[in-house]
Amino acid sequence: MSHEKLAKEIVQLVGGEKNVVSLVHCATRLRFVLKDDAKADKATLEKTEGIIAVKENGGQFQVVIGNTVPEVYSAIGKVSNILDDGDSKEKKGKSIKGLGGIIDVISSIFAPLLGVMAGAGILKGLLLIATNAGWLATTDTSYIILYAAADSLFYFLPLLLAVTTSRKFQGNTFVALTIAGALIYPTIITLKNEGTPTDFFGIPVVLMSYSSTVIPIIISVIVMSFLERWLNKVIHQSVKNFITPLLLLVIMVPLTLIAFGPFGVYVGNAIASALVAAFGFSPLLAGAVMGAGWQLFVIFGVHWGLVPIFINNVAVHGRDGIKPAATASVFAQTGAAFGVMLRTKNKKLRTLAGSSTLTALFGITEPAIYGVTLPLKRPFIAGIIGGAIGGAIIGQAGTQAFASGAPGLLTLPIFYGPGGQGFPGLIIGIVVSFIVSAVLTYIMGFKDPVEEEAAKGETANKSASSAQASTLTAAADQLVLSPIQGTIVDLAEVPDPAFSSGAMGQGVAIEPSVGRVVAPFDGTVTVAFKKKHALAVVSDSGAEILVHVGVDTVKLDGQHFVSHIKEGDRVKAGDLLLEFDIAQIKAAGYHTVTPIIVTNSANYEQVLPASTGEVQTQEPLLSLHASK
Repeated sequence: MSHEKLAKEIVQLVGGEKNVVSLVHCATRLRFVLKDDAKADKATLEKTEGIIAVKENGGQFQVVIGNTVPEVYSAIGKVSNILDDGDSKEKKGKSIKGLGGIIDVISSIFAPLLGVMAGAGILKGLLLIATNAGWLATTDTSYIILYAAADSLFYFLPLLLAVTTSRKFQGNTFVALTIAGALIYPTIITLKNEGTPTDFFGIPVVLMSYSSTVIPIIISVIVMSFLERWLNKVIHQSVKNFITPLLLLVIMVPLTLIAFGPFGVYVGNAIASALVAAFGFSPLLAGAVMGAGWQLFVIFGVHWGLVPIFINNVAVHGRDGIKPAATASVFAQTGAAFGVMLRTKNKKLRTLAGSSTLTALFGITEPAIYGVTLPLKRPFIAGIIGGAIGGAIIGQAGTQAFASGAPGLLTLPIFYGPGGQGFPGLIIGIVVSFIVSAVLTYIMGFKDPVEEEAAKGETANKSASSAQASTLTAAADQLVLSPIQGTIVDLAEVPDPAFSSGAMGQGVAIEPSVGRVVAPFDGTVTVAFKKKHALAVVSDSGAEILVHVGVDTVKLDGQHFVSHIKEGDRVKAGDLLLEFDIAQIKAAGYHTVTPIIVTNSANYEQVLPASTGEVQTQEPLLSLHASK
């Protein structure tokens, strides 16, 4: 699928342009803030070619694309107006509070910079290696030019953060840049370096070094954005275009130098010192925690709370001793994906695991995690164990990061400092984490989908004969008869991710042609919902079946349903359990497609469709095969 076609589909499936408040991207994800998440069709997005996964973290609707995310992001700019940088104030989305709001703010500010930050970090690391190896001298003009290219981003970091922060809070970007420029203005730097006593109309000013800092400019621009909106309300329309910027500069530059700047520097240093102290207390334990937990932090989006600390440490102190242990987590999940590739007999999974391993080696772990290790569960656990061991080794070695960049093979030079101290420990740590995770994955194993997919492929063939179906069901440990007359639908097509994702269990769905639900076998009614829209029956052999009529029909509060059962009733196959009015349910705006789920699917080796196409009540529907 072309990037522009994929971009059009994504825009449509997130609810259209009008539902998008903002959009940024990081190394692998499109990070949307939507007005109404309910308008996004998450289930369809997850099945769209070119999309690895869809996550909702930190108030963001995240579409995981992989390495081509910059191209898709650019294509969205071509097919929509979402990326326009105008001053439109009509894009006001939901208020995100608490931890989710903090994560949303941090990720929106830093995500646009990660690509160039990684590139500059790699170049800085290579220059460190070149000087330590004697290939370049710091006095060479070639070195000076390359170092300027590598270091300019970090030196002028307040300017870049002024842009991303003002965009996030819808402030005037050019005023924000001017404020940031004042913080690193040569005369201000000279006052600081010479220790000149400084005041602003009698108010003492404690000058700090603001080049490469993170927190002061973010605080300043956030306050500026709110002040700007208030000033625009009280200043007359005819003069606000120049009076508002004037007042913002007169107020915010002195206020930042007097209050926000020193406060931000002190807070950033305090947090960094606390984390450094944790590594100082027990580098082995702290490294293990970071190595085990980093990918979990990434999944839930809380890693954004640590990213500014990494950047601040490198910018202010020239090094960071916290981030290196996170590298073990990256290589551990890479090793787990490699272990899956070695063990699986499923060609599709082997191809996915192989490509994901290669991608993860360069720091892009989303395809490996969301496509391979996390769905298979045990490989992800193996990755956590391997990451903990590798992280402990790296923490104990005292490895330092001397530049910013996503952990991966290409960014290893950022961990090579003067004399190479700690670098061998890093190499040992990531190798161990990779090998341990791969070996554990191979030994622990996982439920290989090869047999299930092959069986599904056979039964999905509409030309399968009735004789084949009879053979299939005859060997079943439990045969589930169809409780509804209608057309069989693949469970993945149900417009409710709770069912389509398989989270509730395996099964099928039926688009009913008759509004009757009958017992699928001899058994006992275990659940009879008060809203009458769903029921659960357990067979005498222990198979648990959930029949859920329609999607979101619980909101009908029992209307258009007639229940003939209560919990604890004994039923025989074919007994009438429930009646419903198909036409009335559809007229009320609800889907009638009905999932039929084996809620204890984990107890069975295979849950296979026994029919396709049209099905009558009491015809074979599902064939359950227990583990041998």
